[in-house]
Amino acid sequence: MNKITISIFAILLITASCSKEGTSDKCAGKYAPSTVTNLLISLDQDKQMGLATVSEIEKNPTEYPILDSASYPVAYKNIYRITKNILDSGGVYYKDEFAWRVKIIKKDDVLNAFCTPGGYIYVYTGLIKYLDNETQLAGVMGHEIAHADKRHSAGQMVEQYGASALIGVLTGGNQGALTTLANTLLGLSFSRSDETEADKFSVKYLNGTSYDARGAKYFFEKLIASGQSGSTPAFLSTHPNPATRVADITAVWECYGSKVGQTFDAQYMAFKASLP
Repeated sequence: MNKITISIFAILLITASCSKEGTSDKCAGKYAPSTVTNLLISLDQDKQMGLATVSEIEKNPTEYPILDSASYPVAYKNIYRITKNILDSGGVYYKDEFAWRVKIIKKDDVLNAFCTPGGYIYVYTGLIKYLDNETQLAGVMGHEIAHADKRHSAGQMVEQYGASALIGVLTGGNQGALTTLANTLLGLSFSRSDETEADKFSVKYLNGTSYDARGAKYFFEKLIASGQSGSTPAFLSTHPNPATRVADITAVWECYGSKVGQTFDAQYMAFKASLP
């Protein structure tokens, strides 16, 4: 292709990636993921990475003991409802494209949650039990959903592998290479800019619900108050410090108009009581 053709092709792709109504605002930034990521790695390849990661999780029940939904229907009814509230907020860009399946991992000593490419969400019982209300959990889940929605994993994997090598793994049919890729994803650390963006979009998502949009802020304040901000949870390892994040989340919330939502303390207590 000549330079003019390449330029037209790039413009068409960028236009397509921004075609959804309301693609940016002054508070959280662009709704669509990085144009570079969209050009290099397809949505189907994002989903493929996610499914490979899910396969590794399901093969390792010792490390990832998934709580059975049939045995704990009340717990799953609550986690499904929280997830749906976030997805229905109007701010999740790939709401209709990704799976957005959620599972609970039974580990009371782990304060964590994560979301794979393609929208496979995992929340640890340790995190659920540690928090005080539904808004705090929604804030953390919104943050993790944002990582998938903004395709941060794809961007990080392009940096680690290089675009050609990553596409080669995804299209080459080598199961060993795909397994290695999936395990790399499970140990992935996001950049500070990715974490900051995920915080902003957590506020955006919750601002479109009845939750108090500062849910993630309350989580970090609890970590600070309990003296755990320096060591747990694991997903804080590359973040700005919690105090900085509290201030940044507050600023985004104020940008959206400082709407005070609900925390749903009582129903959250019932959720926690339904866990083993």
